Amino acid sequence: MDFKGFLNDLQDWELSRKHEEAPHTNKNPQKENVASQNTGLGSSRRDTLSFDNARSNSRQYNDPFSRVTSSFVSEDIPDAVSEKDLGNEYFKQKKYKEAIDCYSRSIAFSPTAVAYANRAMAYIKLRRFQEAEDDCTEALNLDDRYIKAYSRRATSRKELAKFKESMEDAEFALRLEPNNQEIKKQHADAKSLYDKAMLDKVSGALKSTVKGTQKEVKLDTKKNGGSIHPISHITQKSGPAKGNEQQIPAKESYIMEEVDSNKIRSRAQRQEADGSSSSNNVQHVKRNQKGSKQHVQTSIQQLASRAASLATAEAAKNITPPTTAYQFEVSWRGFSGDRSLQTCLLKAISPHELPKIFKNALSTALLIDIIKCVASFFNEQMDLAVSYMEHLTKVPRFDMIVMCLPSTDKDDLRKIWDEVFCGEATPMEFAEILDNLRLKYCLGQ
Repeated sequence: MDFKGFLNDLQDWELSRKHEEAPHTNKNPQKENVASQNTGLGSSRRDTLSFDNARSNSRQYNDPFSRVTSSFVSEDIPDAVSEKDLGNEYFKQKKYKEAIDCYSRSIAFSPTAVAYANRAMAYIKLRRFQEAEDDCTEALNLDDRYIKAYSRRATSRKELAKFKESMEDAEFALRLEPNNQEIKKQHADAKSLYDKAMLDKVSGALKSTVKGTQKEVKLDTKKNGGSIHPISHITQKSGPAKGNEQQIPAKESYIMEEVDSNKIRSRAQRQEADGSSSSNNVQHVKRNQKGSKQHVQTSIQQLASRAASLATAEAAKNITPPTTAYQFEVSWRGFSGDRSLQTCLLKAISPHELPKIFKNALSTALLIDIIKCVASFFNEQMDLAVSYMEHLTKVPRFDMIVMCLPSTDKDDLRKIWDEVFCGEATPMEFAEILDNLRLKYCLGQ
């Protein structure tokens, strides 16, 4: 069957349907004959319209695919957002286990910082603090400026007795939102608990040190002659001897009195000697006590120094490259006062990673501290130092940070630039780069 015949069949089918719906008699056969004999543009247009109507009708009544597709579209298909919203509803109803299940399905569809932080909150309600801490860490790996994740991790760490880490989380969150009263209170609580823990630790160490000192003094006293006896005062009375009512001649009486006085003097001398030896023993013991205390203090200082050097060496070996601004700042503050360890931490990061790590979290104080650290190894590794200075300018909001630098910090930067970066030992190739960077750091020419 050709296409023209197919169109004619469709036209006949349409006319038959019209007759069925509204039957009528044809009162003017001539017009009908004229219409049927009329060929050309009008006929082809009518045929096309008839075909379109037939096609739409068949699609409406006979197309199974359209019916199946519409049925699928009308049904609700779960996704990450709907599961998260459902979890929120369960959380409001205090159905925390069901909320955790929904958040877990949302994370399976598409991991987001919000879903992890919400699940962490549900874990906190169930007092599953370790899992809550882990979820907050995952949330911060996805978004290191998410305030709620810092706050909830601070809560979890406080309950896990990680007071220092809890205080650091709250401090970092407070830096992102300085006017957040809830986080201010959280930071104050965490700091109070940390200070109390440190005080208990120090007092315990002092008690053990005092006990050790007392033991050493007792041992030293036993070695040097034992106990110390008090001095007793003896009174002697001299008088004439009484015996058989016999008178003693005056000369003999004088001799006896002299002998008695000599005995008394000898006894007094012995007592004086005993007293001096006792006082010498007391002074000796006091000197031993003082010396032992000094010895203990010296030993403690030596041990502390040795422990600090060992800890520094061990920390330098175990430095892991930070991936977020929070990780970097916590490690940086942990190495405060030790420029060598801070240098190791900075060198663990490739310069071009700085913008990705800091994002919008670079503070003024940290920027100045990093530049001072770079200046400390500038003469040994100029190319690396210049690369760090270049990539710091690519950190988001760098221009705003530099514009808001206090005058004292700008003076420090100018001094570093003039004395270190643009010194006589700086090669021309690096000097040109640093001259251009000087303008970006708002230091003028």
